Amino acid sequence: MSRPILVVDLEATCWNDRKTTVDDMDIIEFGCVIADDNGNILDDFGTLVRPSLNPTLSDFCTRLTTITQSNVDNAPPYPDACRLIDEWLDGREKGLIWGSWGGYDLNQIRAEQARHAIAPKFLGCPHVNLKKLWAKSMGLRPMGMRRAIEHSGFTVDGTHHRGIDDARNISRLVPSISRDLINAAVHRARANP
Repeated sequence: MSRPILVVDLEATCWNDRKTTVDDMDIIEFGCVIADDNGNILDDFGTLVRPSLNPTLSDFCTRLTTITQSNVDNAPPYPDACRLIDEWLDGREKGLIWGSWGGYDLNQIRAEQARHAIAPKFLGCPHVNLKKLWAKSMGLRPMGMRRAIEHSGFTVDGTHHRGIDDARNISRLVPSISRDLINAAVHRARANP
């Protein structure tokens, strides 16, 4: 059996009336799933995160994610959320690869790391862009997670735009991704950290 994949999906502060970058946004949820090659979930963990840069959620953000202001007001701040993830992984990040649906999650965590001088330990593991690898494996153009799930004959489980639910859904696409493509992406990630 190949190494498991840590699938990570983030939710962050967002607005529908202004352009933003990862430098303008705060993570408000980490969804983490450890999946095997068959997409079976071996373990999962999620935590909400109290935003610091933009502590007040927009109405758009709440409608999109279902995460409320009281949810984030009672959530741990980003550094504590990182420690909770590290405690959950409990050293299992050694030997893991991690992936996300696109490059946004990697870039957002790097922005948070620059802001807070801390990141979950899995950031030191090789990252693979599951969106690109799935599309290449399927001979398709990259598409959003919801569309990929539906293309694969599944229905979206849980609430779309909730980190833990999206991470679980993404893990269902893992069996469709060529292990050779994953291995090549890990090799590239190690060569260009």
